[in-house]
Amino acid sequence: MKNYNILSIILLGTLFVNCGDTKKGENSLFTFDNSKFKEQYKPQETIDLGILNTNSKSIDSIIYYVNDKKIGSKKGIDKLTFELKDQKLGYQKLKALVYFEGQNSEATTRVELVSNIQPKLLKYTIINTYPHDIGSYTQGLEFYRDTLYEGTGQYGKSQLKKTDYKTGKVYKEIELDSKYFGEGITILNNKVYQLTWKENEGYVYNADTFKKEKTFTYFKPIEGWGLTNDGKNLYQSDGTEKIWILDPATLKELDYLNVYSFETKIKSINELEWINGKIYGNVYQKDAIAIINPKNGTVEAIINLTDLKKKITQLPDTDVLNGIAYNPKTKTIFVTGKNWDKMFEIKVSE
Repeated sequence: MKNYNILSIILLGTLFVNCGDTKKGENSLFTFDNSKFKEQYKPQETIDLGILNTNSKSIDSIIYYVNDKKIGSKKGIDKLTFELKDQKLGYQKLKALVYFEGQNSEATTRVELVSNIQPKLLKYTIINTYPHDIGSYTQGLEFYRDTLYEGTGQYGKSQLKKTDYKTGKVYKEIELDSKYFGEGITILNNKVYQLTWKENEGYVYNADTFKKEKTFTYFKPIEGWGLTNDGKNLYQSDGTEKIWILDPATLKELDYLNVYSFETKIKSINELEWINGKIYGNVYQKDAIAIINPKNGTVEAIINLTDLKKKITQLPDTDVLNGIAYNPKTKTIFVTGKNWDKMFEIKVSE
């Protein structure tokens, strides 16, 4: 079995490949010439854009767009070659605005851009094992000033707390109203941001006092899953393959990524952590961490942490791996899971 297949099984459980969708846009006059389109493209490739003029119209010019951004124009029906190297992964929406005989008409279609990188399988070493509250349904984990902050879930049990990571002693905690299911957290500019699952709202707290400073509504109707930041912007997962990039002041969308492991879209991206310029993400119900390039969504490496679950106390409500926290002081990663009684400090290597 190829290395790629093994890594995909770690992330997905089963191997599948999403085929590209090259369906034609509904248009009675012009359609894209997709006779040579492939099901999937990779960033090093180009695509030749052109339209079919089956009604023999006298075409003056065509303006081409990719994801609503103008990329060039051609006289007549000449094709335009477009390089895909700077595009984010995922479906590319193609549009041709055709000017003919004093009129204009649009043709649309889409193609799928996937990763050209086969992820590396990384090794890890357990440095220390610490206690973790077995009652905590971990949703978010992050270090701030050498103190561990944790957001937990479940209706009626959701909390935000900060602890001594070595002993598990709780310094401060607050509970969410029982109608809210807590999700991911992150800390930026001395503010703690916390998501909720299906309630379409989140909160901003003072990191020292836990005083709630703001309640915000999501920029669109999505679920709240994981949250991290790069020191400037927030990154939010929603249970799909998307990671949204948000303005921390307005909580509005700035951009987004689609996460791909080689040719396969990776859904259920969960708890997130920003480590040395990369996004480390739990994949829900998989005991593995995907290391994601934040520029394009490519999974560059995978850490298989399946063996950790054998080292914890097994109870009926013991759930999956979830919780990644990087401690810049020790330069190590701390991982735990939902209702795990242990937290592991690990070092990762190739």
